[in-house]
Amino acid sequence: MKAYQQGWTLRRRVGALLGVVLVLLLGLAAAEATLAAKNRQNIDAVLLKTGPLRVQAQELMSALLDQETAVRGYAVNADRKDLEPYQAGVDRERDTFAEMRKLAVDYPDVLGALDVVEQRSAQWRSGVAEPVISTTERSGPSAGQALITDQTRQQFDGIRSAVDGLQGEILEVRQETADKVNATSNVLVVLLIIAALVVAVAGAVLLLSLDRILIRPLAGLVGQVREVASGDYRHRIEGSGPPEFRLLADDIDIMRQKIARELDEVREARERIEWVNSQLQKQAEELTRSNRDLEQFAYVASHDLQEPLRKVASFCQLLQRRYSGQLDERADQYIAFAVDGAQRMQRLINDLLAFSRIGRLTTGFTEVDLNKVMGDVAGQTEAARQYADAELTWDRLPVIRGEEPLLTNLLANLVSNSIKFRRPDVPPKVHVSARLVDDEWEISCRDNGIGIEPEFADKIFVIFQRLHSKDAYPGTGIGLAIVKKIVEYHGGRVWVDTDSPEGTTIRFTLPALPEDVEAARAAERAAVEESTGDPEATGDDGAEEAAVSVARQPDGAGHEETPEGAARDGTTGGMKETVG
Repeated sequence: MKAYQQGWTLRRRVGALLGVVLVLLLGLAAAEATLAAKNRQNIDAVLLKTGPLRVQAQELMSALLDQETAVRGYAVNADRKDLEPYQAGVDRERDTFAEMRKLAVDYPDVLGALDVVEQRSAQWRSGVAEPVISTTERSGPSAGQALITDQTRQQFDGIRSAVDGLQGEILEVRQETADKVNATSNVLVVLLIIAALVVAVAGAVLLLSLDRILIRPLAGLVGQVREVASGDYRHRIEGSGPPEFRLLADDIDIMRQKIARELDEVREARERIEWVNSQLQKQAEELTRSNRDLEQFAYVASHDLQEPLRKVASFCQLLQRRYSGQLDERADQYIAFAVDGAQRMQRLINDLLAFSRIGRLTTGFTEVDLNKVMGDVAGQTEAARQYADAELTWDRLPVIRGEEPLLTNLLANLVSNSIKFRRPDVPPKVHVSARLVDDEWEISCRDNGIGIEPEFADKIFVIFQRLHSKDAYPGTGIGLAIVKKIVEYHGGRVWVDTDSPEGTTIRFTLPALPEDVEAARAAERAAVEESTGDPEATGDDGAEEAAVSVARQPDGAGHEETPEGAARDGTTGGMKETVG
């Protein structure tokens, strides 16, 4: 802030310069206005006073000449008609004198000359014109002519001389006024030139001042900022020129320092992140290698254990068949335990082998019709459904990209679990449905079994994780782990719907085909247009109707079509498998 207070600010400097220029221009404008007013008065005097005065002077001389001519003519003829011009001349003279006095009110010399003409005119009329007229009337033309002598002519010549003197005064006044007009015009021109010079000088001074106090400091500041922007964040920015620029440079330098500190922090954080990433990469590679070794170990172990385990199971079964009833009851019990353990170990090894093969042995993704898959699942679980008097139903299911054997294994595991974990004395009911959520198919397997407590919803997908004893519900604890691995292998996710009011609902997602997503969106747009009354929204596309019927079915509310209805639709959807 101290730097800002040192010296005149840019606003103050520009304001002072403009103030000086404004004062000068206002002074010049006032002087020009005054001179222009005087010049206008002088021009008015020339045009409206001295010019008309000259004309009136000539008119006055004409009126006097008319009087003198009329008197001479009357003296010769003694005809009263000859006196009419005389009387008219007197009237004209009187009016002309009045007009000229109004015009010459500002010119004393002209008024003086006018008085001389008026006096001499009056003397001529009283001394010459009136006596000639009265003598002619009394004594006749001869007596009147006798009064017109050289002396009377000289007296009228005196009037001529007075009028010429009046003309001279008028011309002199006119010339003086014209000179004043020229003088004021010249001064006005000079003032205009001075004003132009003031503007030009002020503009030049302003340009030079702006170059020195604005453009150069700003250019220097811009150059320093560009140098910093190019990557030299250690370059200190220093301002010059007006205090505003110095303050701006200080603010920019503070910002530069802050950016430099943040860049240092970002650089350090990036180095730490790169180090952490490198460590994570190493750990990921180690984890990948470890997983690969573990999968290889599980595969090899399960594969290599098959042969000795088969021998153990076979010989135990031989012992059981051959010596059953020949030994005591405890020996039979021991042999039964050995057979059961060997069989459970076989199942466990087979499940472990199947788990390790997921993702390792692939046939490639193809378009799989889940309706056909459900038909295969129904065939695989037929024995279990007959034993449990179970009912299996499913809605119309979509076509997705995946591996058909793995998807069959996935749905078979879910259906088998639903049948296995049934409530006593309650026939199991399993229903599979699908709906389109964004760009994924959400597939649900719902049953009316014993259900799963919310706190165990995540544990059931862990390998070898069991919530019940093997005596209550047989199994190896790998089935849902296989389900999770198959779903994740297809790019989806699986979870337990803890909000299900009855039984268990397991949901999983699979990526939808692009044409299914587009058809569903088109159907939604058509439905919106139809609801707004758009006549163009006809909705005649059968594919879109099918997409809507599949995509927007609420869970658990799927329609149970009869086999005849399914055949009528030309699909395998809406099928119902009931055994018992």
